[in-house]
Amino acid sequence: MINDILAGIPWGILLSFMIGPVFFILLETSIIKGFRAALVFDLGVILGDLFFIGIAYLGSYRLIKSLKDDPALFIFGGVLMLAYGIISFIKLKKEVKVNTDIIDKEIIKKDYTSLFIKGFLLNIINIGVLGFWLAIIISVGPKLEMQTSRMVTFFISVIGSYLFIDCIKILLAKQLKTKLNPTNILKIKKGISVVMMVFGTILILQGWFPNEKEKLKHVLERIDK
Repeated sequence: MINDILAGIPWGILLSFMIGPVFFILLETSIIKGFRAALVFDLGVILGDLFFIGIAYLGSYRLIKSLKDDPALFIFGGVLMLAYGIISFIKLKKEVKVNTDIIDKEIIKKDYTSLFIKGFLLNIINIGVLGFWLAIIISVGPKLEMQTSRMVTFFISVIGSYLFIDCIKILLAKQLKTKLNPTNILKIKKGISVVMMVFGTILILQGWFPNEKEKLKHVLERIDK
């Protein structure tokens, strides 16, 4: 269980620093309406993530179950994640700069119920989020043997660490907003895209050289003994 929890934390941190409209609305809500309003909005976003996780998990369950011992699945998951990173990186050149001064003010004027619903809707209209979760499940699922208990532990860890980092962002909203100029935003987005490409490449290599992976595993087991 500990290993499954530790495996989820980096993904939660990575998810928390994916900068987009939701990121800035979260900061703006915190600055204007306070911690509680921003947290409610964020919980709506998380519900959207859980919705996509459910779709990705159910949609890929049979495929992963039937191929979980096949190295080709690692290659497929790696290619998917690598492609996600490359596409995200390329899109940065065509991306319109986010104007942090012009945010949907209507969202932060409404009540908690509306904030929660807006957070959910803003997340699920981004189909790229579904691709992100699908890539994670295909990549991590075989390692967790697609056991429901282990998958639940993993995703609780991802969402928990994501929420924890978001709470820190909410508390530091004013400081973060002043530092997030277009240049820094672009650097963060490029960094996240590169991380995704690195993860994808590692998975492809694991699938391409399965024997080397087993040798390394045996060496580590001997060291432990």
